[in-house]
Amino acid sequence: MEAKTGQVIFVGAGPGDPELITLKGKKALEAADRVIYAGSLVNPELLQYCRTGIPLHDSAHLTLEDTLRLMIEGVEQKEIVVRLHTGDPSVYGAIQEQMEPLEKKNIPYTVIPGVSSVFAAAASVKKEFTVPEVSQTVILTRLAGRTPVPERESLVELAKHRASMAIFLSVQDMGRVVQELLAGYSPETPVAVIYRASWEDEQQVYGTLATIEERVKQEGIKKQAQILVGDFLNFHEGSRSKLYDPEFTHEYRTGQKS
Repeated sequence: MEAKTGQVIFVGAGPGDPELITLKGKKALEAADRVIYAGSLVNPELLQYCRTGIPLHDSAHLTLEDTLRLMIEGVEQKEIVVRLHTGDPSVYGAIQEQMEPLEKKNIPYTVIPGVSSVFAAAASVKKEFTVPEVSQTVILTRLAGRTPVPERESLVELAKHRASMAIFLSVQDMGRVVQELLAGYSPETPVAVIYRASWEDEQQVYGTLATIEERVKQEGIKKQAQILVGDFLNFHEGSRSKLYDPEFTHEYRTGQKS
């Protein structure tokens, strides 16, 4: 039998609904010897996939150094250590600062992607970010706060593209979000704010850049929300892809003129 070796597995937990974790992520939880999870964001129902009795550490109360110590301790004991992040860990997951020290210590690790809240939000409002002849670009970003944003990536600059946009970690300052977006988008641009997308207590708030601030305030939404902005949120009758156009020829089908 092959000797067991320790490793760290970063797992994307998905946006909230416990059924939206990937099969591979679920298998990692089932095999884990210890789990370090983002307790302030990860649905605790996901921990039911873990074996009974293994250590479960809520990282909401830990520093980076504490988290790394737990990881290294587990690997030295030849454990499978799962670091469970909300959504997809590559988007605002703060995993780079965890992976680099592991690399320096030659500790093996892998990353299992997850369903981001941005895609759960799009699914909830039943919209496509990339509508032909409307928008073919999606910008994922955030408002500058305690964590700064490069000036070239400010909402003021990004709004000039008028692309489909999903804004993370910013609903607590909705007034400033609107003010900066108006540098590029018109006041009539549709906006959807999705609180806790895919959770049982999900809320959807709709408006335009002219009205959304007041509507979000009325609903009392101050965190855990995706802000979706752009004309993709409007209904666009007649907009269709070339791929399924009967007159369009591609590798698998010859187009037929009507």
